[in-house]
Amino acid sequence: MYRWPRVLLVTASLVSIALSGCERPKDEQAQEDSDSGSAKTLRICFLPKKKGSPYFTSCAAGAKRAAEELGNVELIYDGPTDGSAAKAADMVDSWALQKGDVICVSASNPTVQARAMLKAADKGVRVITWDADTPAEARDFFVNQATEQEIGYALVDALARDIGGQPPVGEVAIVAADPSAANQNAWMKHMKVRLAEKYPRLNLVVVKFPGEDQKKAQQQTRDLLAAYPNLKGIWGISSVSFPAAAEAVLQSPWAGKVYVTGLSTPNVMKKYVVPADSSQPAVVKSVVLWSTEDLGYLTIRAAAALAQGTLKKGDKTFDAGRLGTKQIVGDNILLGKILVFTKDNIEDFDF
Repeated sequence: MYRWPRVLLVTASLVSIALSGCERPKDEQAQEDSDSGSAKTLRICFLPKKKGSPYFTSCAAGAKRAAEELGNVELIYDGPTDGSAAKAADMVDSWALQKGDVICVSASNPTVQARAMLKAADKGVRVITWDADTPAEARDFFVNQATEQEIGYALVDALARDIGGQPPVGEVAIVAADPSAANQNAWMKHMKVRLAEKYPRLNLVVVKFPGEDQKKAQQQTRDLLAAYPNLKGIWGISSVSFPAAAEAVLQSPWAGKVYVTGLSTPNVMKKYVVPADSSQPAVVKSVVLWSTEDLGYLTIRAAAALAQGTLKKGDKTFDAGRLGTKQIVGDNILLGKILVFTKDNIEDFDF
């Protein structure tokens, strides 16, 4: 019998192995790419409602920390400095054309931004929302600071405590942002439920919508104080409207008689909670929020996992690095911890 030379046998075996390697199924190759995700640099775009706001600047700090920890993320942070939803949508369009891996959107106007997000998805770009949501069909996941009910109830409970009385009595008002902001509309729905069920003698008289305009929010607060002499409290439910409302009350004859609470960072609100001048009344007793740095951090962790295939529809939990395991409810990844800052603890926080 003729025997093949050993060198030919070895060569044939190597060719066979090489060819079989070329024919691996695509899903097997994709899994390998996912497992060695560090080999590919991910381009993640992080869009706030309003760039320059201390709230979103602190979120960006957390996003940067996550990108540095992951090591394979190119983080692009940008947004409109005036809070324009149209400008934000233009940025989504631009990033999609540049083939970013994931675009992360905090939506000031869900309708306007959802259109751009859907176009990005059509180009193969993954899209998630964070801080403020859009319709679910426009994104893969929403990185949510807490449930809408938890936030709404915490806001109402805080102002009721600040007003005082058993039960608290008086008129209250809300200074929001854009009337189309999905997260704020959801919070207000739960705020109204909480008022009706637990504080029926607090009468919500009006909701104002100054957008992301601080001067307009101040003026609308001054108008409220003039129009409602029995006003006892105001919610500022955006990081722009809360300090604006507090400043308007501070500069008015109602300082120390009308209290403001809402959502903003402790550093921004500290001067209203603990006035530098002890003769000046505190117009804010409670600041409701969450860890903004953790929100930014969680968003980038989720975006990277989505791009690498380790975060998928139907998952119930998510490994968020230093934050540990986070719960996923439906398509909402929950940060899940409400913080309340008062004169007793606000000095302990620096963001």
